[in-house]
Amino acid sequence: MDDQNKNLLLATALSFLVILVWYVFISPPEPVPPQDATIAQDGSVVLPDTGNGSVASVPQAADGTAATNSDAPDVVADDAPRLNIETPKLSGTVSLAGGRIDELALTQYRETIEEDSDLVQLLNPVGDPLAYYALYGWAPGGGLTGDDVPNADTLWSVESGSDLTPESPITLRWDSPSGLIFRRDVAVDEDYMFSITQSIENPTDTAHRAAPYGIIARHGLPELTGFFILHEGVVAMTDGTLIEEDYDTVTEMDVSPALGTNGEQIAITEEGWIGFTDKYWMTTLIPPAGQQANLAMLYQPRSEIYQTRTLYPTMTIEPGQTVSQESQLFAGAKEWDTIRTYENEGGVGMFLDSIDWGWFFFLTKPIFAVLHWLNLVIGNMGVAIIVLTLLIKAILLPLAYKSYVSMARMKELQPEMEKLKERAGDDRQKLQKEMMELYKKEKVNPAAGCLPILLQIPIFFSLYKVIFVTLELRHAPFFGPFQDLSAPDPTSIFNMFGLLPWSAPDPHSIMALIFIGILPLLLGISMWLQQKLNPAPTDPTQQMIFAWMPWVFMFMLGGFASGLVVYWIANNVITFSQQYLIMRSQGYTPDLVGNIKGGFKKTPKDAEKKK
Repeated sequence: MDDQNKNLLLATALSFLVILVWYVFISPPEPVPPQDATIAQDGSVVLPDTGNGSVASVPQAADGTAATNSDAPDVVADDAPRLNIETPKLSGTVSLAGGRIDELALTQYRETIEEDSDLVQLLNPVGDPLAYYALYGWAPGGGLTGDDVPNADTLWSVESGSDLTPESPITLRWDSPSGLIFRRDVAVDEDYMFSITQSIENPTDTAHRAAPYGIIARHGLPELTGFFILHEGVVAMTDGTLIEEDYDTVTEMDVSPALGTNGEQIAITEEGWIGFTDKYWMTTLIPPAGQQANLAMLYQPRSEIYQTRTLYPTMTIEPGQTVSQESQLFAGAKEWDTIRTYENEGGVGMFLDSIDWGWFFFLTKPIFAVLHWLNLVIGNMGVAIIVLTLLIKAILLPLAYKSYVSMARMKELQPEMEKLKERAGDDRQKLQKEMMELYKKEKVNPAAGCLPILLQIPIFFSLYKVIFVTLELRHAPFFGPFQDLSAPDPTSIFNMFGLLPWSAPDPHSIMALIFIGILPLLLGISMWLQQKLNPAPTDPTQQMIFAWMPWVFMFMLGGFASGLVVYWIANNVITFSQQYLIMRSQGYTPDLVGNIKGGFKKTPKDAEKKK
């Protein structure tokens, strides 16, 4: 076997090994089914020292969120009055029971590509099996009890406003039995950011102390994608450090006396945020930049409730004084443009890192930025992927040129190498020594053919990450039947690509892996043609491996996202063209037709018989 075929076999084997490991160990399992939440009957959460020598505590409600008042109205969330939320991207309500933001749908996103599909529901009220909401309040300090502060069941009144829109904020009010007046101003922009201002007015003759807080609560384990490369769970940033914790990790955290439950607290001094991230959606509590706060991730085993919290320093409210605390709540889709604007113009530090860019972030970030720009210019994500492939191949062209020139030179050295083999006979050491001297004399690098393929591996993984995790690829159409580039090819040999009157197999079934679609077929053909630029190896075992390789890859990649298969096809076609033209420029014209005919004329078994 000559070194040309050795290098090609090594490079192909490495690529095959990577894809095999990826498919077997990292391929997406079935989604984890959601678990129903249970409701705690009582209990309390003790929050950490606020820095003013006072330890604030938050009595816990029956629904497991925050303070419940023995004298508070026993309000069922569904029966409480509500105020509508209407923005260009959001639709929902604010419950006057606790002042929760607990019902929110994303008006620009649907569950499936069908036009009549349900809108994506982000937040759900208490009583829903997967209740998910944001709640704000005050932890009582010196001079106050749990009855003197609003809690999860407190029925607020509307002081101003009606519907919450970008043009019309609302103000909620609650008068405490102790004489304090609590207000909550809520505003929302045209995207996904809520601005919350909590205030206490003290018309009494006595000074009081309280600490403001914010909570995002999830009842039960949400439905998870369950994919190894995707983070779903708690995401936080504190003073420039990104923190990601899975739900399983949060449940296994040690019971903290300071928190009163499973959890972990994180102090911040300059900037930070904390919340829950799903694959495409996120809710995040955002303290003001430069504001001291304690962030916490919590889990209450009895009620199966996950929480993220922000607690601010205890404030003293002197007689006749009004104190306030501002914060923000992000609740919406992880749109790259929107989140980048909040980071660059809204002062939310490192907010773009809430998108899971992965280990190869130094590749995934610029790859997506270019892909996003191309999609805006072209108006078609599939075409943008093809153009991105052209750009990547153009960047790697100098390396590819050296590789293909080396491969052409190796072809020229074939007669000399055959003579060396004849002279060396069975002396492998002598053969290797003389071949290295020949390579050195002719300035040929036998390993150069592997380099472009090896460089493709991290690019392939990075692009796969981009296609899998970024919202912009979700339901992104290409043409014809390919209306979701983040999903596998919807066509299938099983129904002759839609010509027969039955549906294709379920994309997650074994049948879909066997009865592949149009894109995987094109992938296999493009790999096969690229392989035919070189003659088949003379060794029958190698010849058999090379003959099967394109079709094995075809079936293995058939269940991958359509966008990734489009990239791989475009990459193969461009690589084929580059290799053919460069080798011709070096005086070696690949005999494509002859290699194809030779592959059909002689099988590995025939070659074995010939020997």
